Amino acid sequence: MSADGVWKTTVHAPLGVQEGRLTIHTEGGGFTGEYAGRYGSHLVTGQVHGDRLIWTSKIALPFPITLDFDVTVAGDVMEGSVSGGPSVGATPFRGVRA
Repeated sequence: MSADGVWKTTVHAPLGVQEGRLTIHTEGGGFTGEYAGRYGSHLVTGQVHGDRLIWTSKIALPFPITLDFDVTVAGDVMEGSVSGGPSVGATPFRGVRA
């Protein structure tokens, strides 16, 4: 199943639930796209491993942090986690096709 398309995402972060919109275009073993949420938008680039997507995002707001995403796509749902490192830990990540 392709992860291509637009996804409505939810992250249960320490600062509360963060909703966003993730657009993905896969090609070979990678993908590109854009994430837009409450604190702005940024480009994303990651790896595709079968039904898994893995990427890292560096964000500036609400504070500078590097986030590591690891999600599995099954049909019109993606689920996994986003980690902000040892001081923040991992939180659930979920997306549904928009």
